Amino acid sequence: MTYTLSHPSIPALLQSRQSDPNLAQRVKRLGLWQRITWQEHINKVERLATQLIELGLQPSNKMAILCENRPEWLIADLAIQSIGAVSVGIYTTSSPQQVKYILEHSDAKGIILENAEQIEKWLEIAPSLPQVKWVIAIEPEGFGEALIWDDLLSKPANSEALQARIHAIKAEDLALLMYTSGTTGHPKGVMLSHQNLLWATDALIKTAGYNSKDEIVSYLPLSHIVERLGSYCHIKAGFVINFVENLDTFAQNLQEIRPTVLFAVPRIWEKMHALVELHMQENHLLKRSMYQWAMKAVAGGSQKNFGGNLAALLANISVVQALKYRLGIDRLRLAISGAAPVSPHILLYFCSLGIDMREGYGMTENSALATIHQSRKDFKLGTVGSAYPDVEIQIAQDGEILTKSPGTFLGYYKDEAATQATLTGEWLHTGDIGEIDEDGHLTITDRKKDIIITAGGKNIAPQKIENLLKTSPFIGDAVVIGDKRKYLVALIVLDEDNISTWARDRQITYTTYGDLSTHEEVYGLIEQEIAKANKELARVEGIKRFAILPKRLYYEDGEVTATLKVKRSSVSQKYAPLIDSLYQGS
Repeated sequence: MTYTLSHPSIPALLQSRQSDPNLAQRVKRLGLWQRITWQEHINKVERLATQLIELGLQPSNKMAILCENRPEWLIADLAIQSIGAVSVGIYTTSSPQQVKYILEHSDAKGIILENAEQIEKWLEIAPSLPQVKWVIAIEPEGFGEALIWDDLLSKPANSEALQARIHAIKAEDLALLMYTSGTTGHPKGVMLSHQNLLWATDALIKTAGYNSKDEIVSYLPLSHIVERLGSYCHIKAGFVINFVENLDTFAQNLQEIRPTVLFAVPRIWEKMHALVELHMQENHLLKRSMYQWAMKAVAGGSQKNFGGNLAALLANISVVQALKYRLGIDRLRLAISGAAPVSPHILLYFCSLGIDMREGYGMTENSALATIHQSRKDFKLGTVGSAYPDVEIQIAQDGEILTKSPGTFLGYYKDEAATQATLTGEWLHTGDIGEIDEDGHLTITDRKKDIIITAGGKNIAPQKIENLLKTSPFIGDAVVIGDKRKYLVALIVLDEDNISTWARDRQITYTTYGDLSTHEEVYGLIEQEIAKANKELARVEGIKRFAILPKRLYYEDGEVTATLKVKRSSVSQKYAPLIDSLYQGS
């Protein structure tokens, strides 16, 4: 598949910003938002790249980054690529052994560490990784064995040597090695070329309408394809990236930044929705009644012409605008949900607030882009939109979704068997089950490996049920079980923030999440929430019994991926006795 590139590589794209005097990024430090111009950003990239050349990092060598989202992450990524080397991002939530696996598997020659937390992981595994020659510490915290970030950036750039490296990069060269979430075992190294990324950058900018006046928040891990792709759109479109302090301050930072475009995983939209709903439930009668009236009014108005009737217009002016301002989403011109399935209830809620809400679908192996709702008029609830330009989609005989595009990856690093199993010619086997309607919109049913076939022979998609359960403000996560069983059961993870508030308001005594999970009144509350969900499900899809897990699901425990997708097989195995108990007795 051919595609005309505007630049031969990501570093060449960055060079096009050389003379831009405008603001590139903001980062909050010591309570104040600091401004970074494009010229400051590019200068640091060139200084670090020069030092990596001096160290001896060669084209096609791998260099890992273990760091939270911050300007230094982007500087490191672009500096590594600028000398023809390959950037390898590692999730900061990774355990020392997970870090070791990626460093070994990727053949990394060096690693950039953020702070004491990541340095501690490195020190545990360093003796078994002699091939890692260079360790750079951004915040060394007294770690004397590393090269110091600030020292490296204090030295001048060698433009001549750097330009020679940049000009030598070809579009088909490997740019990134991105490790998948690993829902079914060890993560795989997805190889993405400069051409893959440049195509995806252009396609996303065209669809999302990114421009230099946009304000974006960076909070998803930069080790994830969606956030990384956003950083390359940042270069091409020239918008401002604002780095949130951490996930705990996301809501506060959102209010401070008031972005114009927001990409969020379903959990963010679910938490935002739950926050409003719970707050209104606990508010005084007048305010609660106003909110309920407003939501009915805007829901009754035309989604394509928000405020199309008088009631919706009044509701928008009197309630909805204030609500959006309180959440920090009043300036949004576009909102996108992706990376995992989201409940239609959640999408419909934000659509009713007058937000141009769309859902997208993609995976690391196709550079994150397969389908999206192309415009507000194109929005079709229950689907993930239609194919991006240059993307082809087929549904295989067994229902699996296949994609073909200029974004299709080069293959899995050092895993030819997995590559051959995933790629048939130019067609990528996504592992998802779906169907395409008469308008070209794609509906995803479930993961191919997750489909439940009950003892009665019924095929059931668990994600649909799980997403419906998670619309409850008190349910943080849900895992539906029932393969080869006579009925469905669910393992429930409480939304700790909301359930804690609920418990305190009712003077329920507890000390930990574990205490709440075993409390009789909490069990009764979740029972009511599941009963509400069951009313919207077919009888065979209903949850007959459930258990509240004694702890949250953690990435470190192998229960969820770094992007919070549940590792169903891991959870099922870990809680097998509990699951069995739900099928015993009455």
